[in-house]
Amino acid sequence: MVKVGIQLYSVRNSIKAEPFKTLEKIAQAGYKYVEAANHNALEDDGVGFGLSATEMKNALDDLGLSIIGCHINPLNFERLPAVLDYHQELGNKQIGCDIEFFPYEDLDYLKFRCELFNQVGEMCKDRGMRYYYHNHFQEFQRFGEKTVYDLIMEHTDPKLVFIEMDTYWIMRGGQDPLKLIEKYRDRLILLHQKDFPKNAPQPVNMFDGIINDNETISFPLFEETKDPHCFTEIGTGIMPIQDIIIAASKAPNLEYIILEQDHTDLDEIDSINVSMEAFKRYSGTDWE
Repeated sequence: MVKVGIQLYSVRNSIKAEPFKTLEKIAQAGYKYVEAANHNALEDDGVGFGLSATEMKNALDDLGLSIIGCHINPLNFERLPAVLDYHQELGNKQIGCDIEFFPYEDLDYLKFRCELFNQVGEMCKDRGMRYYYHNHFQEFQRFGEKTVYDLIMEHTDPKLVFIEMDTYWIMRGGQDPLKLIEKYRDRLILLHQKDFPKNAPQPVNMFDGIINDNETISFPLFEETKDPHCFTEIGTGIMPIQDIIIAASKAPNLEYIILEQDHTDLDEIDSINVSMEAFKRYSGTDWE
């Protein structure tokens, strides 16, 4: 049975307005595991709440919440030791990168980034932590016959760089998430699950007329082409979620499936409640 958590990016506006009240509402909804997304690591070592590690741990403990990961952006070597020390004290055992590391301009640049990933993985390992890579659809562009994702896997140490697969973005990169889960099952420690609506304004595959698969995809271009109406509450769309859960449960190191809502037409708290109820219909998950 795979445990289920929530990515706090799903409630980012609520957290900005009422940070601790939002955590309370998450706990009241029945979530027990949270993955943070601190995109201000230059100013805040932790998870974006402005508390010391001890204070943050006490706040989470009081609500019955456990932190199971955190996206840090930017990951840079000047700030990273303090960030990792904070999370080690907090009790978080893994740190991931998010969206900072693209575009991958050419193969040499990609290899350079992979070496940085290995170094970050070593720094995490020294603290008894793990480093993981989170994908979007850009990693399924190709350099020659291989996707960027395959090249990242090839040029990073599997003992230092683990993966958090985002099955939504894998699908939107024109790939089969079930096949990719099987291919890299030994490195898979976290899995992001979103959902794609039945009547979306874009095709599933972003490379099917939305963006050229040879184009350099910068962050502004990513944001420009990401349609908010191509997301729906998890379990209400067209993704083969039960098949994904079955495939992911065979990965020997997978601990959590994390629900994430990039955009919603609902109130954010209502949205994560709808996703929870819809996701509970699937077998093979554990909410305790």
